[in-house]
Amino acid sequence: MAIVDLVMPKMGESIMEATVLRWHKKVGDQVKQDETVLDIATDKVDSEVPSTVSGIITEILFNDNDVVPVGAVIAKIEVAATISTPTTQPNISAPAPQTIPTIVSYQETVKPIAEPEPIPYVPNVHEYSAPKSGGNNKFFSPLVLNIANSEGLSLSELERIPGTGAEGRVSKKDVLQYIADKRSGKVPTYVPAPQPPAYIPPVAAPVAAPIQPTVPTPVISAEPVVVHAKQAEQPTPVYQEQKIAEPSPVFAPQEIITAQPQPVHTKQPEQVFVPSPAPPPVASKAVAEETHSYESTYVAPSVISEPTETPKPSVEIFEMDRMRKLIAKHMVDSKQTSAHVTSFAEADVTNMVLWRDGIKNDFEKKAGTKITFTPMFIECLVRVMKRYPIINSSVEGDRIMIKNYYNIGMATALPNKNLIVPVIKNAEQLGLVGLAKNVNVLADAARTNKLRPDDTQGGTFTLTNVGSFGSLMGTPIINQPQVAILAVGAIKKRPVVVETDKGDFIAIRHMMYLSLSYDHRIIDGSVGASFLTDVAKEFEQWDVNRQLKLVVKEQFID
Repeated sequence: MAIVDLVMPKMGESIMEATVLRWHKKVGDQVKQDETVLDIATDKVDSEVPSTVSGIITEILFNDNDVVPVGAVIAKIEVAATISTPTTQPNISAPAPQTIPTIVSYQETVKPIAEPEPIPYVPNVHEYSAPKSGGNNKFFSPLVLNIANSEGLSLSELERIPGTGAEGRVSKKDVLQYIADKRSGKVPTYVPAPQPPAYIPPVAAPVAAPIQPTVPTPVISAEPVVVHAKQAEQPTPVYQEQKIAEPSPVFAPQEIITAQPQPVHTKQPEQVFVPSPAPPPVASKAVAEETHSYESTYVAPSVISEPTETPKPSVEIFEMDRMRKLIAKHMVDSKQTSAHVTSFAEADVTNMVLWRDGIKNDFEKKAGTKITFTPMFIECLVRVMKRYPIINSSVEGDRIMIKNYYNIGMATALPNKNLIVPVIKNAEQLGLVGLAKNVNVLADAARTNKLRPDDTQGGTFTLTNVGSFGSLMGTPIINQPQVAILAVGAIKKRPVVVETDKGDFIAIRHMMYLSLSYDHRIIDGSVGASFLTDVAKEFEQWDVNRQLKLVVKEQFID
């Protein structure tokens, strides 16, 4: 038997520790090579740590929520030793690369004897079947749920994925394989069984009123009284002993006009009719019948069923998730660290809008990626930052650290409404095509939960686009340890005064507000306002006749 150490992997140059989120295995459990053992988290990025070997877990050295330094031993795995003959060296192919891009390397105290390469997983279209009745109540890790949410997988569809983890648990590899099979058409389309229609109680057929014979026009006295034809022949009037002035029930005319017994509904008037003041005396049988018909269709409120929806409580309480706690702490720490000041400016970005609208199709064909406003903003921003070195700095105690490289962070909203800031490294070395590729790759990785821990580290300045959510402007909080952050608002068409050599005139232009929050400890108002004004001018001076040039050595993230 041999003992292999499972260590906390290195996930980036600036990542020195990680937090244990959850163990998927316990002491004594069997684990396969590349099977997920635990989930870990760095700054807002979650990752899975797979096993480097197949064996039995003999010891777990850290608990959930423990902060573990990179390179520390987190678990020990016992592998079975095998005896091989020294005559011929078996030709064992190299193991497949790790499927998790965040894992860089592992350290092993004892190198295990290589095992035969496992048979690769081949999806079977019949494996993805409809869930059995009653549900299976599977447990899914936060990472699997995030992937399913970003790919639009419903919970019922997620439950149909066969899991290769412990006790049939669905791992990241399983859900990614399912998504790949679904895109390639290997997964049959699942149509849920039709549900029986909701029960609708039968409605009793209305009782038809008896056919009335043709009668002459009833006699109307000084005080109008409706008299049936047969009753008119009798010497004694029907209403002789009644007080006509007193109000009568709505269905009283029916009793007088109809020679038949009282209708069925008169036996239970409280369930069908609501008593109301009697209408004015009816002068004719036709009017009486019309009034009775109208009143008969009214349904009392007591008969209408009450709504079945349960009212929501006046207060709902739920715990913050881990990312929200990190964001909250980061924002509070920033306010307590830096003296925030915000300046505002307005920019006419009509040239940017017209240039992008005219070249975006050609740009995508030639560069292989879409062009948005973000790489255009970053290119102008870096150009101005070089003229204001203090903007690209940080404060450490009483020292100001000015950076000669430009790592621009771009705030990106996640599907769960949280915020993350991936960083474009060495933006000053990238052209517009390289910036566009970086922006699109990082934004897509953020929305699909595929960012590496190192992708959010090392930023020197941050750009946030509050206009993408419809805001005209904002007062962003500085992303520590940086000293400034720029917010760009929504682009709106507005009538503005345009100054020319031939005079001033009013024109419809694409306008945008800019806001710069900066650390007033080292950046004075004159410097901050001047920097922001120059950024606005750089936006306005965009060359509308600029030609797209592709550089062979253009750098971008693969």
